[in-house]
Amino acid sequence: MTKTVQVRITGQVQGVGYRAWTEQAARSRSLGGWVRNRRDGSVEMLISGANDKVDDMLAHLWIGPTESRVERVDAEQAHAPMQLGFRTLPTA
Repeated sequence: MTKTVQVRITGQVQGVGYRAWTEQAARSRSLGGWVRNRRDGSVEMLISGANDKVDDMLAHLWIGPTESRVERVDAEQAHAPMQLGFRTLPTA
C-alpha cells in the first residue's frame, strides 16, 4: 500500500538546513515528493511512498537537524498523484 500526505512543520525550521536534511531523509527512504519553505516561517512537504516508510518519515521529522527546534508536525492525507523522486521547491 502507498499513501501521499501533505505536511506542515513549524518551529525553528528555516535557516537551519531543515530542507536539505529532509530531502536526504526522504531519498534514503525511497520516498517521492517535495519540500519548501513557507513565508510564514514553516516548512511544507508532500510525501509519497509505502505506508510504513511515510509513517517512519513523519516520526523522523520531529528530530530535524541539530540547529532546528520542531514544535509541530501536522500531516493530512493528500489527494495528489504519487510523486516520483524528491526535490526542493522555491519558497511559497
